[in-house]
Amino acid sequence: MAGVCGILLAAGSGSRFGGGKLMHPLPGSGVPMAIHAWRTVKAALPDSAVVVRPGDNALVAAFRAEGARIVECEDAGDGMGRSLASGVRANAYANGWIIALGDMPSLRAGTIAAVARALELHARIVVPTFAGKRGHPVGFPAGFHDELVALRGDAGARTILNTHADQVIELALDDAGTLADVDTPADLDRLPGGS
Repeated sequence: MAGVCGILLAAGSGSRFGGGKLMHPLPGSGVPMAIHAWRTVKAALPDSAVVVRPGDNALVAAFRAEGARIVECEDAGDGMGRSLASGVRANAYANGWIIALGDMPSLRAGTIAAVARALELHARIVVPTFAGKRGHPVGFPAGFHDELVALRGDAGARTILNTHADQVIELALDDAGTLADVDTPADLDRLPGGS
């Protein structure tokens, strides 16, 4: 997808999981959750970067081993909005960004590619849906750069979606992984496809 950059947010602390969430091996594969998510994003969007928190050395080393382009978010503790802002700021050259989450390992590469295609086609915010519910990853065209880099707090980009509801396209896809995030260890057992 020419001009569209994938951004994987992997700067959370995983406190509800008990810590170490993003490095937790997925059942069946043994691959750390965030690395599995990274491989999926990279497969769909070769031009991608990952946002991490400073000092998360094991995770950074794992991403480096994958050849990932790493963005450190100094104020990641201020919420997902800051991580998202850092990722967009570091990749400001792009025509748009697909924002994926490191704790959503069941997402399919084809879903990410479909969101990117819709983003390129319509130049509007693209939100995938499954069974009528909005999920991730969300695509933003370049015109939202300034609002994205100003984000703060844990709401992520929700305020942008609400403020610009007329600029949002919902893309219905057959991928339960768009809704399946991992907050607690019990969530691992509920992932679509068992991974």
